[in-house]
Amino acid sequence: MIILGTNSIKDTGYDVANSCRFNSGSSDNLSIALSSTATNTKKGTLSFWFKTQGFNQQYPIAKGAGTIFYLYFNSSGQLVWQNASTNTRITNQVFRDPTAWSNIVVNFDTTQSTASNRQKMYFNGTEITSFGTSNDLSLNQSISIFDGDSNTRAISGYVGGGYWNGYMSEVVGIDGLQLDPTSFGEFDEDSGIWKPKDVSGLTFGNNGFYLDFEDSSALGADVSGNSNNFTVNNLTAIDQSTDTCTNNFATLNPLYTFTNNFTYSEGNLQVVGGGNSWRGAIGTIGITKGKWFYEIKIISSTNTYFYHGFGSYDVYAPSTPHKNGVLFYNNDGGEIYTGDGTTHTSTSANYGTFAQNDIMSLAVDYDNSLFSVYKNGSALVTNYDFGSQTYSSNLKNGKTIAPLLSHYGSSTYVANFGSPPYSESGGNSDANGYGNFSMAVPSGYFSLNSKNLAEFG
Repeated sequence: MIILGTNSIKDTGYDVANSCRFNSGSSDNLSIALSSTATNTKKGTLSFWFKTQGFNQQYPIAKGAGTIFYLYFNSSGQLVWQNASTNTRITNQVFRDPTAWSNIVVNFDTTQSTASNRQKMYFNGTEITSFGTSNDLSLNQSISIFDGDSNTRAISGYVGGGYWNGYMSEVVGIDGLQLDPTSFGEFDEDSGIWKPKDVSGLTFGNNGFYLDFEDSSALGADVSGNSNNFTVNNLTAIDQSTDTCTNNFATLNPLYTFTNNFTYSEGNLQVVGGGNSWRGAIGTIGITKGKWFYEIKIISSTNTYFYHGFGSYDVYAPSTPHKNGVLFYNNDGGEIYTGDGTTHTSTSANYGTFAQNDIMSLAVDYDNSLFSVYKNGSALVTNYDFGSQTYSSNLKNGKTIAPLLSHYGSSTYVANFGSPPYSESGGNSDANGYGNFSMAVPSGYFSLNSKNLAEFG
């Protein structure tokens, strides 16, 4: 999956400022024990937007002790709604796309006489009706998710494992009402894409909540007016992200596989590789025109054999990612390579090299086939003409290119497309006000996100 301009909405009408980035490796989660009396334990609704890193029995919303309530994606990517030990629905539909923001709504009203209407599930505004397993709730059955029983509920996981990997935004719980998706989103009249709308005026009920993640010092803050604030566990201010359901930022794409793959974490922004083999990772947003900018922080590297820059989606090179694109080669004094996936040519200049904790900034002017590289804010290479080089046909004439990282040996890198998973004090945004970069974004260049893509890409 790759995102192109047609997948983007420039003007959403309602903008979501922040999301929360969860990492299962550090057991990130938000938890709360509800002690108030529920408005109505027989009616309720949950809605959340998400962009996943991948699936491995992950729990976006769960209640552990007492009568359980689990909403999770299993290892096959199916959505599972389990209430108590017997009431379960498992979708036939699978949810595996790590490139796009999506919306899940689940609701219940066990007072309804028609059993199939007592619980419903929706994906991006459309009801899910095909299930591999489907057991209806009983008439007038009480559901525990909003019950004031003092047991722990969690956003991202439950005690014992199953934590969420990826991003969540606009997490809403409605105690006492079975609401359909139109309370949380609408279809864009031009593109037909499902998009969020303002939920602040909804009736949340006694134990309802609304998490907008806009306060980095209190990511569990409930802004519904109920003060049902969640306890923050293992999350910090840097886990607040500007990658949201109204402005989708590029990440690295775990679905685009090479012969040897990196291990992904931090919302598909951090990659780790080891062993004597070439590994590659390519971005989720592809470009065919315009001027684009991103950064890489070098966390660790056991040798200098790495190539970072822009690669081609049109030339699949699973065994030789380092020959796929216009790339800065961090060896032999620092060179630029241009490759077609099979072979490549190099410069003879010594531009300089990068080491641990350095920030590499990369800029491509697709329209004029120019490539620039910066080290900690200072230019190493400015406007290198890759279009005139041998083996560059896969990088021009409307071909799709995207950020590419490649390495031989052990390494850890973090890509910054505008919302880094590390503390960045640079505070530099592009001309549209998007991003937090170490260095000033060159004039006319933009960060890789859906709003910029809709305007320039």
